[in-house]
Amino acid sequence: MNGATELDLPHHREIETAGRLALRRVPIMPGRATVGSVRQLIQSSDFEAIDLVLLTDAEGRYIGAVDLHRLIVSDDKTELLQVVRDDWPTVPPEMDQEHAAEQAVSHAVTVLPVVAQDGCPIGLMPASVLIDVLGREHREDVHRMAGILRERAGARHALEDPPMSRVARRLPWLLVGLAMSSVATGVMAGFEQTLQSNVMIAFFIPALVYLTDAIGTQTEAIAVRGLSVRDEPLPQLLVSEIITGGAIGLLLGVVAFVSVWMTFGSLSVAAGVGISLFAAGTMASGLGLLFPWTLSRLGVDPAFGAGPVATIVQDVLTIVIYFLVMTQLIGMGV
Repeated sequence: MNGATELDLPHHREIETAGRLALRRVPIMPGRATVGSVRQLIQSSDFEAIDLVLLTDAEGRYIGAVDLHRLIVSDDKTELLQVVRDDWPTVPPEMDQEHAAEQAVSHAVTVLPVVAQDGCPIGLMPASVLIDVLGREHREDVHRMAGILRERAGARHALEDPPMSRVARRLPWLLVGLAMSSVATGVMAGFEQTLQSNVMIAFFIPALVYLTDAIGTQTEAIAVRGLSVRDEPLPQLLVSEIITGGAIGLLLGVVAFVSVWMTFGSLSVAAGVGISLFAAGTMASGLGLLFPWTLSRLGVDPAFGAGPVATIVQDVLTIVIYFLVMTQLIGMGV
């Protein structure tokens, strides 16, 4: 045998296992072969890893390994069976990558043979693979401890992919936001008469939109983090978050009411700003949770889509709420 046996392991390739990560083009030799024949094979073959030579019996079953040090110091005529390490630790292909890396650490080795249940060697997990596994698992554990979104195949590469790949992931959501921004312009145009009757109303739109976005963004960040470590029913989460957003909106609304009234002397404008901030803040908290939760259930990373879409929806609804409130107050002659 002059290379690793290719084994069909479709289920191993779909999850993070030793079988999926094992390098297949590695030196596999019968135990009766000599050190010299291995040296010639290594020089003439394009192996992915040569950290170990895997030895097999007459039936092709794994019987041990020979490391590079023993190959170098041994005579060419020495049989591999004379220098084999039959106690070298191995892992099965279905073992989780983290547990495989732990095996390497506990046995103080830098390479692990991957051996199937029937005894056939599949390949090697060399030091480069083990270090990568340990690094990824460490980041994942830290992320979970910190409450950051659970790593998935797509999220894991969010900052590692080439720039154009990242553009392809993010741009569609921003285009949705761009299209919806025209709705905000249409809403403003629809309340032109209200604006003309009291230009002062326009002064507070940027502040209202900013505060509403801030409340929604806080909720989105908390939701994305919370959804990574807990899985609770939506109604329970939504009611709790709406109450929280309402309380925040109420407090901010009271502060805004007093500030606007004292600064501009207009009771109607002050009341409109305060009421709008309360209503929009409550709405923003609900949407800030609803968008990440929905995207998460659809299998889409909320980090890409929740921000752009939720932001423009919150902006449009904030403007609508504000102008509806102001229209009613002006019409009532407050």
